[in-house]
Amino acid sequence: MISSEIGKEVIKKELPLVPKLPGVYRMLNEKNDILYVGKAKNLPNRLKSYVAEKNHIIRTERMLSQTRKLEITTTSNESEALLLEANLIKKFKPKFNILLRDDKSFPFIFIGNKDKWPQIKRHRGKKSKEGFYFGPFASAGSANWTIKMIQKIFHLRVCDDTVFKNRERPCILYQIKRCSGPCVGYVEKNDYQQTVDDAIEFVSGKSRKIQKNLSNQMEKASEELDFEKAVILRDRIKALNIIQSSQRINEANLVEADVIAGYKESGKTCIQVFFYRSKQNWGNQAFFPKHDPDENLSEILNSFISQFYENKSVPSAIILSEEIKEKILIEKTLTEKEGKQISITVAKKGSKLKVVNQAIKNAKDSLNRKLYESQNNKELFDQIAKKFNLETSINLIEVYDNSHIQGTNSVGALIAYGDEGFIKKRYRKFNIKNKENEQDDYGMMREVLSRRFKRAVQEKDNSLSFPDLVMVDGGKGQYSVARESLNELGLHDIPIIAIAKGKFRNSGNETFFHNGKEFKFSKNDPTLFFLQRIRDESHRFAISAHRAKRKKGISKSLLDQIEGIGAIRKRALLNHFGSARSVESASLDEIKSVEGVEEKVAKKIYNFFHE
Repeated sequence: MISSEIGKEVIKKELPLVPKLPGVYRMLNEKNDILYVGKAKNLPNRLKSYVAEKNHIIRTERMLSQTRKLEITTTSNESEALLLEANLIKKFKPKFNILLRDDKSFPFIFIGNKDKWPQIKRHRGKKSKEGFYFGPFASAGSANWTIKMIQKIFHLRVCDDTVFKNRERPCILYQIKRCSGPCVGYVEKNDYQQTVDDAIEFVSGKSRKIQKNLSNQMEKASEELDFEKAVILRDRIKALNIIQSSQRINEANLVEADVIAGYKESGKTCIQVFFYRSKQNWGNQAFFPKHDPDENLSEILNSFISQFYENKSVPSAIILSEEIKEKILIEKTLTEKEGKQISITVAKKGSKLKVVNQAIKNAKDSLNRKLYESQNNKELFDQIAKKFNLETSINLIEVYDNSHIQGTNSVGALIAYGDEGFIKKRYRKFNIKNKENEQDDYGMMREVLSRRFKRAVQEKDNSLSFPDLVMVDGGKGQYSVARESLNELGLHDIPIIAIAKGKFRNSGNETFFHNGKEFKFSKNDPTLFFLQRIRDESHRFAISAHRAKRKKGISKSLLDQIEGIGAIRKRALLNHFGSARSVESASLDEIKSVEGVEEKVAKKIYNFFHE
């Protein structure tokens, strides 16, 4: 029987001390884990509702039954409370809040305006550099597609500054007419700047104006008998026409808007966000917020919007599929945050309703795929349990693999798979600490498993919960080491499976080891394909972690070994000479000529390489 009286008593005790101000409250359990974050215009009035109401929904009853502590943070106004609430929910992920699983920023296209020869590139994160930012794009693919189109029409450079400054002849992009070759002076400064300005207007939605300008320039070049330039301009006009015919111009004529629509079924929800900028659809993204199955779609959308825009730029218009209760508050908060007027509307008729209905259809399709995949995974988990005679049901699998080259840059890797697929936030890599284990695959496996599970047994901060099944890449030996490692920590009840490739390492002939027995699958068994798939993902992750570590070691410059050479001087030297090896062969006078490198430091660099 769930009893909410404990939580109510905690709130009653704190109520006399709570100021009559707007703010945020946090409910904590006996381990000081945050159960729920809420906001209020008047904190005491909101908290009294938990005590006064007798018939709470089951979710609130469960939350109050676990509440042992209440924490309060007051704010100067309700808008500030809304932003703080969204920030805390994303930071602590309380189990009783609606949670947006959004751990990445969206890409933008950036064109710098401080460079002599501006570069176009994809950008994520803070907009710290001065220049022109266009976005957000729903995915890296959408941004890359647009950059590719801009390269086709305007021939802007994409190479970074180090490559640009050290080229003696143009790269292949010049040969295939994707770049005008500014690195080697194949284009005049004014002409290049004109194409940069045209590119900015193009992504700002003024493609018709650009087409007219290019046509005028082509005619002028023809009149002046500059046929080479005319041909280049003709090819650009052709590329622009092709892009315009395929360009995703939206019929609702949305200049700057996000369309947000949700669909809920079987206690789960998908929310689709479509990005419209410069009258173009710049892609869409599906989100699957975590929430109580009984939560209604309006509440989910309301919470989604405040969390989604907590760390993102906001367009002038947000168009929703249905009403939300805090529309006015969120509108006011986002307007103050952005310093421009933000409008939140619900599409009810016309072309905007068509766009919203399309977003709802996308949300429905995405959710159905998610539910199908989830059901499929459950069936596969059941088949694994049946095949290996496991006594427990499976909801979460962890797979372990190691990667090294002759004992160097050794890395252990952990990936996780649950009902809804790969769980990237549970992925971990382990740099092997014990030198004796670096050339010993068994020693590596023992160290990785011991470190991972010892932390969980000791219930240290941020330790992962236990999986229902552990899978290791290897044969009998790896199985024995894994079993011993878990047994030493008292984890006898977590089953382990080892997967070994066949005699000729051919996929489909794997042998599985569990509990002293060998198991095989028929080559067309879906369960075998599934186990291969998660094994291959662990292998991919281990190799990528190993390569990153090896690259980091290789990329350490000889300049890092010279005392007194910081990041700024190192960058100046590399920009001037192109590589550390070139610095090594440089004369003292050449080193002294580098900006920011005074004589004393130049001598130190020269002596380092020549003593």
